[in-house]
Parts: sequence; structure tokens; C-alpha cells
Amino acid sequence: MKTLIKEENDIIVMYLEGRLDTAAAVQTEADMRPLYDCTDRDIMLDCTHLEYISSSGLRLFLGLLKSAKSKGGHVFIRGLNSNLQSVFNMTGFSSLFEFK
Repeated sequence: MKTLIKEENDIIVMYLEGRLDTAAAVQTEADMRPLYDCTDRDIMLDCTHLEYISSSGLRLFLGLLKSAKSKGGHVFIRGLNSNLQSVFNMTGFSSLFEFK
């Protein structure tokens, strides 16, 4: 699992690549920690190269969303493949996040 955080046009973008499974969630959570300092701003989770997400990965996304909402920020998701979109639909996460 690879991650990269960049600022683009006043939005903080986190690029996720690979499989966000239970084993990768620990390191990904640590990689996400800087985003919690920016949750008053708009954050984009770019999943264009994300192949898989487990319940542990969904938990990370939800934690970030809750933090952002409490500070007036937004979390957007882009680039979900059809398999990930199905996971988001089945879990109800499609109604929680904004997609671009």
C-alpha cells in the first residue's frame, strides 16, 4: 500500500495505491495522521489506483470524515473502480461521502 499527500488548488489530496486491507490499515492510518490537522479544509481521497478496501480501510475513511465534519471541512472521494463502488454501495458509505 502506497500513499502520497499533496496540496492541489487549495485541496489536500491523499493518493492511495494498492490494497487497503487490515494489514495495511495500520500504516495507512499513520500516513493519514497529517490530514487530521487539515480537517477544517477540503480533503480529496484519490482512489484511482486503490484496488481493494477492507472494513479496516472503511473505518479510516469514516474517522477522517467525522473529524472533517466536526470542523466544517469536507471529504471527497474520486476514482473508485466498479468493485470499490460496490463495496461503498453495500455498506451505505455512498450516502456518507461526496464523490467527484
